[in-house]
Amino acid sequence: MHVAKSGLRVLGIAESYSGRDRSTLAGIVMRKDLRIDGAAFARVTVGGSDATDAIIRIVADLARRDLNLLMISGSVIAWYNIIDPAAVLDATGLPVIITTYEASEGLLDDIRRHFPGDTARLAAYRRLGDRIPVGLHSGYTLFIRPYGLSLEDATRICNDFTHEGKVPEPVRVARLVARGLVRSSGCAGSAPDDHDR
Repeated sequence: MHVAKSGLRVLGIAESYSGRDRSTLAGIVMRKDLRIDGAAFARVTVGGSDATDAIIRIVADLARRDLNLLMISGSVIAWYNIIDPAAVLDATGLPVIITTYEASEGLLDDIRRHFPGDTARLAAYRRLGDRIPVGLHSGYTLFIRPYGLSLEDATRICNDFTHEGKVPEPVRVARLVARGLVRSSGCAGSAPDDHDR
């Protein structure tokens, strides 16, 4: 992957909580010039373990050969439904950048409290490793976990796709689209914001 090429395409994925049982994921294909040229959607189980499969399904549904990278807003979504970025990389062949936006102490204690005895969920969270703070040209700090590409390339891509603030455009637009879809279906809800873990 040539991170400097003008035709670079990122698939940004973000969620909007859509009720007690399901959450909606939107995937938005965005070019480096910030033009949108694709979209796909999936649902995940609140408190489940199907987030990784849902993301892989979005990539498969798009059936695009021109995607260069996945950028996912948060590695823990839909009330502790933990994404496995390494499995996404293996299944799709696409590098992954997990983006989060605030400093955090992590979720180990919360997982133990809400899912006592769920060693698989704890192990999945531990496998994520530490988040890495990177400085953006906007003056903000973004926290990332890159998979399948160097920290240097991941930082450059995040800067290239951030217009202002601290949220790169592919995931910002994906979040807006997911929220709009949820609102239009009349099933909006609220859930803990665990995107920064």
